[in-house]
Amino acid sequence: MNLHQFRFVQEAVRRDLNLTEAAKALHTSQPGVSKAIIELEDELGIEIFARHGKRLKRVTEPGQQVLKSIDLILREVSNLKRIGEQHSLGDSGTLSIATTHTQARYVLPEPVAKLRQAYPKVNISLHQGSPDQVARMLLDEVAEIGIATESLAGYSELVTLPCYEWQHVLVLPAGHLLCTKEHVTLEDIAQEPLITYHPSYTGRTKIDHAFATRKLEPRIALEAIDSDVIKTYVRLGLGVGIAAEMSVRDVVEDGIKSGLVVRAAGQLFGQNVARVAFKRGAYLRSFVYRFAELLSSRLDRSLVARAMTGHINDYEL
Repeated sequence: MNLHQFRFVQEAVRRDLNLTEAAKALHTSQPGVSKAIIELEDELGIEIFARHGKRLKRVTEPGQQVLKSIDLILREVSNLKRIGEQHSLGDSGTLSIATTHTQARYVLPEPVAKLRQAYPKVNISLHQGSPDQVARMLLDEVAEIGIATESLAGYSELVTLPCYEWQHVLVLPAGHLLCTKEHVTLEDIAQEPLITYHPSYTGRTKIDHAFATRKLEPRIALEAIDSDVIKTYVRLGLGVGIAAEMSVRDVVEDGIKSGLVVRAAGQLFGQNVARVAFKRGAYLRSFVYRFAELLSSRLDRSLVARAMTGHINDYEL
């Protein structure tokens, strides 16, 4: 048996048992992948996959155990490579970050810039996606560190730590009636056409939950994953925006010139927690620890290291 066979099995599972897609991802041929998997099965004396003709249909019960061992072996191979890079390349290499658009656009620029100042030989590879895609990129080792608000805590294969709290804000066109109201309620907002995030992004679940708890049905006029899109359509008069507070700093700084008014809405939708995540059992290089510290002063190296070894699962903000 060899690492190529292990990678073929792992990739076949990642690609929903589609060997053609697995072969494309591994830059090899479909017959080669199929042959390697069969050879591994013959050597082990078991079927990893149940088949219908030549097609893989499902992972067998012994195959599930094989997959756990393969994941462990390939994870440790990746760790060996990172250990080698840490000691042979020193303060150089590539830091791969998986995150959502909101984090990439409004939160990460400053810590990325500071990391580059501290480690000028480290390249940054930024991968953007939905929170679930962020988790998958960590599990597939496309990225070493992930930052998102939704979903990350739901994966047992990830070590997640709270990074910082934030709240939603209302984004109103200047002159809107709600600008002059001292206490805006959910009932007030539910009567307006709303422009906010897609259900998978940026705390949208908190927004939906708040309306559902009050048995209100909001009028969602437009959904987006980009906070700048939300602000643009509010300016065009399409409705009232609900956005993340870190995405409206430019509006607050510009004041009346922006054409928009920002009102805090944490009392309506609650607080959100952005989380940082790592693949459980992964070896973290020095600049990964440093980047975590730059994201939040609470994420010091010793705390992250303890979390990675299973001694801490969370901490209070």
